[in-house]
Amino acid sequence: MSEKEELTRFGVSFPGPLLEQFDHYIAEQGYTNRSEAFRDLARRALLEPSKLQSDQLVAGTIVLVYDHHASELPLVLMELQHQCHHDIISNMHVHLNHSQCLEVIAVRGKLAGLRKLHQQIQVQKGVTYAELSVTFAEEHSEDGTAHHHHP
Repeated sequence: MSEKEELTRFGVSFPGPLLEQFDHYIAEQGYTNRSEAFRDLARRALLEPSKLQSDQLVAGTIVLVYDHHASELPLVLMELQHQCHHDIISNMHVHLNHSQCLEVIAVRGKLAGLRKLHQQIQVQKGVTYAELSVTFAEEHSEDGTAHHHHP
């Protein structure tokens, strides 16, 4: 958070047992106070891909686990990535064991296109896990200045 942002105080009522659970959770996560934990939860909720507009410019990752022995799957995944090359910044491929691979694809583009790529990946036979995680990205105008988009 920038130092220029003004903080607004507000009260929140919690049932005792829920507050105890929350305090235990924030202690496990390493927070020193409830306020920062609430801010992070709010940020995370606002960045849920389902809450953002489809034309929102975002950056993030698609993480997938797949069986590299599945017929033609590695080639299909590579072809999907080539079709979306303009939205893919980079990827990392890790061999988890003899048959499973983990791939992390760094992406940046309109949310609608990234959702489509994620859906195309997750429905492939042999893909056992696929998750899209995003955050906001800045758009640059023709004069080079950044434009921020927030919900």
